[in-house]
Amino acid sequence: MIAATTFADKTIALFGLGGSGLVAARALAQGGAQVAAWDDNEVARQNARAAGFEPVDLATADWRRFSSFVLAPGVPLTHPHPHWTVERAKEAGVEIIGDIEIFCRERRAHSPRSPFVAITGTNGKSTTTALIAHLFSAFGRQVDIGGNIGVPVLALSPPAPDRVHVIEMSSFQIDLTPSLDPSVGVLLNLTPDHLDRHGTMDHYAAIKERLIAASAVAVISVDDHYVREIAERRLAAGQPTTLVSVAHPELSDGIVVERTIVARRMAGRSEPIADLAGVASLRGAHNAQNACAAVAALGDLARDRARVQEGLSRFPGLAHRMEEVGRRGNVLFVNDSKATNADAAEKALLSFNDIYWIIGGKAKEGGIEPLRPLFGRVAKAYLIGAASDEFARTLDGAVSFERCETLDRAVASAARDAAQSRAAQPVVLLSPACASYDQFVNFERRGDTFRTLVQTMLKSGGAS
Repeated sequence: MIAATTFADKTIALFGLGGSGLVAARALAQGGAQVAAWDDNEVARQNARAAGFEPVDLATADWRRFSSFVLAPGVPLTHPHPHWTVERAKEAGVEIIGDIEIFCRERRAHSPRSPFVAITGTNGKSTTTALIAHLFSAFGRQVDIGGNIGVPVLALSPPAPDRVHVIEMSSFQIDLTPSLDPSVGVLLNLTPDHLDRHGTMDHYAAIKERLIAASAVAVISVDDHYVREIAERRLAAGQPTTLVSVAHPELSDGIVVERTIVARRMAGRSEPIADLAGVASLRGAHNAQNACAAVAALGDLARDRARVQEGLSRFPGLAHRMEEVGRRGNVLFVNDSKATNADAAEKALLSFNDIYWIIGGKAKEGGIEPLRPLFGRVAKAYLIGAASDEFARTLDGAVSFERCETLDRAVASAARDAAQSRAAQPVVLLSPACASYDQFVNFERRGDTFRTLVQTMLKSGGAS
């Protein structure tokens, strides 16, 4: 754990006693701060008591005694309207920060030269974060990985010159980190997301740009216009920047993909670094973008092409993100439960042909209509959850579909139909293009259920 010594002898308000909030309370206490922690949820308050923190009701507290307010990233800061604790903090003139801001202050105070790689973007953050950490480990570096990817940043080891911190950051976390200053900042892509929390796409993009603005070195994709504009502003300011692209292999300088080759472009000439052909965990153009960004984040280490190739080839991938969970004959079963919107599902549809597509859940705005150009890749769709009626209307006349209601029925039907396909590699694909909340507590539980259903079926000899 990282003790928050820069807050010693101060009284800190904290709201949100989930995983990262409780860790932040511990880090502050270990660093010598007095912590007034609260959560509207009684179970969370009970967990805090069990951890040694007696909750302090911030609704009745005197905010003038607080020097800082640590807010959980899931709590609204600005849109659709500020949380009541945010209003109280502003009225009292108390700074509002998150746990990664505490990490940044500790790093700056105790080990400012320690490597800190921060990754953001709308899609691909987790895979890229994991891949960067994996590649640094392949070079024998000590690596701590966390942030939005699962382990709260303050639960990691303290910053040190021989330790690389690889931290995934959501827009919510960036918004709560005013002094964010990574040694390498990575921005992958920007598409409309979380606009209920940020108001407009321009505001969302501006928050993401903050991660890049203060980075010593920036790695920026130029495959969509929002990030391209951000890259242009940084280049115009003369700040160290590495461009990456899958869509524009003709870049004069940067890291690109030419067919399956990750290559370094220098003054219009290409130098191959590694080949992604046959790396199942990095299948698809979206993963090629992730690989480009990860290689660029290595800096000069990427000149060791053999080590980079070995690292990419051995990357296991992440659960619920284009995860291969089994095969039956020539039928491949893929868990892409993390695809909770159409943009994410698009990446999976672009990666395969002859798809037996399991979709549905709690639909996002726009549904699956943006995916219509890819319907030709889908042999049949299997509808589950609350979005079934909406998706049936979209698919009607374009894709054969079956209403299955539940995931177990969808898996059984898709496996049955895929087994009869004459294609070289039919794919049973769970890529729901929906949130999971109508039937599952989160996308992880949905993906775990899919994996278990498939593995049980394969062991029992079903769907052959």
